[in-house]
Amino acid sequence: MEQLSYFVDRYLSSLHIPSIQKTDILEILIIAFLVYQIMVWIRNTRAWALLKGVVVILVFIGIAVICNMQTILWIVKSVLSLGVIAIIVVLQPELRKALEDLGKKKFFEDFFRESDEEGLFSDNTIREIARAAVEMGKVRTGALIVVKQKDNLAEFEKTGIDVDALVSNQLLINIFEHNTPLHDGAVIINGDRISSATCYLPLSDNMLLSKELGTRHRAGVGMSEETDAMVIIVSEENGKISIAYKGNLERGLNGDEVEKRLASIQNKPTEDKKKKILKGKGSKDGKKTN
Repeated sequence: MEQLSYFVDRYLSSLHIPSIQKTDILEILIIAFLVYQIMVWIRNTRAWALLKGVVVILVFIGIAVICNMQTILWIVKSVLSLGVIAIIVVLQPELRKALEDLGKKKFFEDFFRESDEEGLFSDNTIREIARAAVEMGKVRTGALIVVKQKDNLAEFEKTGIDVDALVSNQLLINIFEHNTPLHDGAVIINGDRISSATCYLPLSDNMLLSKELGTRHRAGVGMSEETDAMVIIVSEENGKISIAYKGNLERGLNGDEVEKRLASIQNKPTEDKKKKILKGKGSKDGKKTN
């Protein structure tokens, strides 16, 4: 036992085991989170194909190093700085989108925001939008309805005509009726009101979208890629209802499904949150009466 103890003390004392602080653990978690986010970003953008190309080039550079190919190594050293700049230029749209997404994240919003009992828009607005989409689908009237969430859509509203009217299925149907002044373009709904009509939306450059989709669907997907808005699309060709959200497109929906999708972004407080809000209001009222 004495020999074993001597052996352990001798060899463990020669090992350098650094002490781990709480800040070290936090630093490791932050780095792991950033690396994971970068990997997800690369996987979902054109950077994934570019990364595979870079790996192939690195393989050839490794072969050149092993075989001591001086000319190739000199060329690599000469164009290395230009290559970094070229990658930034090629990925400029993706980098811009990644920074925009980071800026849109509201990490502490849930702790300080007071929820409205109706959410971003009322249940009646959901029913009116779904009813209008179904009715327009029956007669194959093309429509493009943008439902705003948190992102500012002022730059898109400026491209249209101000309406500022309460949402109703009759008004939406009338706006998109053929040969009317407001039927061309998109309608933007802010809360329970139609803010603008005939708005121009950005087209998606997603090559995975079906070739049978027209400009209306590509505009809806493009809007959902650049903002957090949900876009309801009614096809003029077949009357089918589609929804674009976060760059994804769902097709062939019915009225009930449209209502469910809209309710999912309504941000309506649960019963527990309602009780807290009412309790807080009651305590404030009680202070006032005293």
